[in-house]
Amino acid sequence: MVEYRIDRHSGVATYVQIVQQTKQALRLGLLEPGDRLPTAREVVEATAINPNTVLKAYRELEREGLVEARRGLGTFVRRTLGAAPADSPLRTELEEWARRARAAGLERDDVSALFTAVLDKHFQGDPS
Repeated sequence: MVEYRIDRHSGVATYVQIVQQTKQALRLGLLEPGDRLPTAREVVEATAINPNTVLKAYRELEREGLVEARRGLGTFVRRTLGAAPADSPLRTELEEWARRARAAGLERDDVSALFTAVLDKHFQGDPS
């Protein structure tokens, strides 16, 4: 099950953070079709956010066809995204690169900017 982490200082709306984290879990294969998302109550207890925020995020995911609400049962994953499993050799290489970047004194924002620049270079015109 996914555990949401809310960054109140990110400037990103809380419901968007939930949507993004769910999509990331789908891309990494951490959530698969049939898996149940945490209930709104479980997310509220873990993050101290408004239940309506959780429901808004889940409605957005449902609108995108990624999850479905089953009355009285919860919200379940309908389909996955991408093909980058959590145990991919590429992830191992990326983790090593991130360790080297941190050891070299780069801050998180520096690494993010560098990585985004490389992604932009190699995925120009790619709609995903």
